[in-house]
Amino acid sequence: MSVQAVLLPVFVQVVLVFVLGIWLGVARYRAAKRGEIQVVDEATTQVVWPRQATLLDKCFKNQFEMPVLFYVLVILALATRQADLLFVVMSWVFVISRIAHAAVFTTINKVRLRFAAYLVGTVTLLAMWVIYAFRILAA
Repeated sequence: MSVQAVLLPVFVQVVLVFVLGIWLGVARYRAAKRGEIQVVDEATTQVVWPRQATLLDKCFKNQFEMPVLFYVLVILALATRQADLLFVVMSWVFVISRIAHAAVFTTINKVRLRFAAYLVGTVTLLAMWVIYAFRILAA
């Protein structure tokens, strides 16, 4: 597979992270401007944000959990020339599941739907790692 084909899902995942980060910043700015935040402890700057800002914050932070394993795997697969069509298809499944997870998380936040998207992504990423490890260890 071409480097571009392998990296395109990564670029989409990175765009998702930046979109969520900017959306979070805007939501927090608007909440602060409207006086909708509650400072619980000024010493630790602990703040209670409105629901939407809280959901965005949690969703944004979530993008630095499982996706980190995706980024590492893509780098390894490229470096070891193991990124084939199956790898790219699975990468897209993972990234689309992350987009679906974020969409549910930041809108209706139905845990069953959010978990389904999370599970698809996690199982896909696990399968990617297992396939990659098998190919490397069996070579």
